[in-house]
Amino acid sequence: MKNPVTLHILVGTTTNTAEYVAQAIEMESADQVDRIEVRLMDGLDASLFEEDAIYLICTATYGTGDVPDNARGLYESLLQAQPLPGGIRYGVIALGDSVYPQTFCNGGQRFDTALRALGATRVGELLCLDASEDPDPETSATRWCRAWLAQALAQEIH
Repeated sequence: MKNPVTLHILVGTTTNTAEYVAQAIEMESADQVDRIEVRLMDGLDASLFEEDAIYLICTATYGTGDVPDNARGLYESLLQAQPLPGGIRYGVIALGDSVYPQTFCNGGQRFDTALRALGATRVGELLCLDASEDPDPETSATRWCRAWLAQALAQEIH
């Protein structure tokens, strides 16, 4: 049975892998919620976060552990933002490559730290997808997301 909620998937990507992961989640999780909205982070800022909503940050790590260029504006606006509205639940899928152990999945970890500091509630643990170990990130992410989404839907925040 679908839950009358929208899952907002926000995508930070450089090589489109995070976007492919988000699209796979959109297709595989459509039976769990009424609506899934996938948005590239280009041009977004902290004002997009709505009260009592569920967000999934799906982001790559770029350069020396940074967020991708298309995610920079949203990330920087979160660092300057006032506390977010209540009831925001979120999860993070962080893409990285373990051949760079110092910065592995830092893009997702940076978003996690910023959202927690603003009062949002993370559901579950971060999913770290390793480009060196996982040749099929879409399958790994959709499997994780189905369980994560069920947990997020069951958790009410007030």
